[in-house]
Amino acid sequence: MSWGTELWDQFDNLDKHTQWGIDFLERYAKFVKERIEIEQNYAKQLRNLVKKYCPKRSSKDEEPRFTSCVAFFNILNELNDYAGQREVVAEEMAHRVYGELMRYAHDLKTERKMHLQEGRKAQQYLDMCWKQMDNSKRKFERECREAEKAQQSYERLDNDTNATKADVEKAKQQLNLRTHMADENKNEYAAQLQNFNGEQHKHFYVVIPQIYKQLQEMDERRTIKLSECYRGFADSERKVIPIISKCLEGMVLAAKSVDERRDSQMVVDSFKSGFEPPGDFPFEDYSQHIYRTISDGTISASKQESGKMDVKTTVGKAKGKLWLFGKKPKGAALEDFSHLPPEQRRKKLQQRIDELNRELQKESDQKEALNKMKDVYEKNPQMGDPGSLQPKLAETMNNIDRLRMEIHKNEAWLSEVEGKTGGRGDRRHSSDINHLVTQGRESPEGSYTDDANQEVRGPPQQHGHHSEFDDDFEDDDPLPAIGHCKAIYPFDGHNEGTLAMKEGEILYIIEEDKGDGWTRARRQNGEEGYVPTSYIDVTLEKNSKGS
Repeated sequence: MSWGTELWDQFDNLDKHTQWGIDFLERYAKFVKERIEIEQNYAKQLRNLVKKYCPKRSSKDEEPRFTSCVAFFNILNELNDYAGQREVVAEEMAHRVYGELMRYAHDLKTERKMHLQEGRKAQQYLDMCWKQMDNSKRKFERECREAEKAQQSYERLDNDTNATKADVEKAKQQLNLRTHMADENKNEYAAQLQNFNGEQHKHFYVVIPQIYKQLQEMDERRTIKLSECYRGFADSERKVIPIISKCLEGMVLAAKSVDERRDSQMVVDSFKSGFEPPGDFPFEDYSQHIYRTISDGTISASKQESGKMDVKTTVGKAKGKLWLFGKKPKGAALEDFSHLPPEQRRKKLQQRIDELNRELQKESDQKEALNKMKDVYEKNPQMGDPGSLQPKLAETMNNIDRLRMEIHKNEAWLSEVEGKTGGRGDRRHSSDINHLVTQGRESPEGSYTDDANQEVRGPPQQHGHHSEFDDDFEDDDPLPAIGHCKAIYPFDGHNEGTLAMKEGEILYIIEEDKGDGWTRARRQNGEEGYVPTSYIDVTLEKNSKGS
């Protein structure tokens, strides 16, 4: 099937068809462009949505901790990746489909214009040949009519007896002239006719079929290009399907990672104060003085009044510290986090200690690196001056000393909190009236006193007055020594309940470290207190006697 043989006389229709093909190609390119814009806008809106709902992490406290929140933020990350894949689809379509279509449409227009111009030129040339043939035909026809007229005039004069010989001879010459001109036009007409027939045969059997064949090939290439673009349009989407599937799988995994038990435990860890519920308030009998005798009532009344004052005073102080039933104390955050409940204070101190330890490790590594560099400079002076590292070494050593002091200070605060938390359960066994009276240092629920130094973990504190509760924990005889220790580092022992020591000092061990980082020790003069376990070298002795 060929356009040149089947459609030899349909030049105008082929012109319209090829123009329609280019218009359809450009229309499909416009469709792809709008699809690209949709993908780009979709990806942009998805990214804006993710940005809107992603947490603004200005501080570590705002980082998501609950599994449901972490899962949601993981889903947002996967959605952001999904938006990126939509952008990849748009870019692939723009490069592989839309850009290719626009370039091909431009080339197609140029090629179609060239072929149509060739066809019009061939048609114009054939028309010119036909005009030349037609002109020669008309001229031949006119000369033949003139020759016939000349012959008729000659025959009339030749048969006329009155005509002179000169007139007959003149008519004969005119006939010969017209006959000769007719013969020449006949030959010209025959030549033009032969030429036109040749050009017409060449036009319809060679030139036009060749042009139409090129137009047919051009149109078929356009159809093939559309097919390739249709396939590329689908491949652009299909290429990202594996990555999109991974994004969706990530969302499913995020959903499976939600753990309601863990979230509940995080709520406990986040808001647990470390306090215990307040104990029962005692019954205060105000009717006793009615039934007492005057003499007994006088003595008892004073004691009762004194007892009532203590109870009211203690309860009044406790009410101001019941955070569970009142507002949290206001004020600026303190360095030792004493404004926080015990459990939260312990966590904050532990976090700070961990951060300080990491900083200390960095400074120690830097010190080691500087020492190695100094050794290299000393062995190879041409590489550098060892003295130039001394300021940096001094600064690093100062940082190490500062960090160690900070760690020691925070460990002391941490041991203070852990000591109070560990001993709170033992102090809750007493439920009589004396329980409230003897808590001048601590409220019933175990909250803080006005003086933080009275809450230091260690042996029972010495106050201005003693109660039966305090006497239960006091020993008449000193505890026996179970070993001895040597101080590796000096310890100032500023906090109450601690024992100051010098580097190299020998102390007796009377109570081992119970996991809180503190060991109870005694000097030879009998002075006792707690020292950091990490500051001493302990040697335990079995069956040792007390000093």
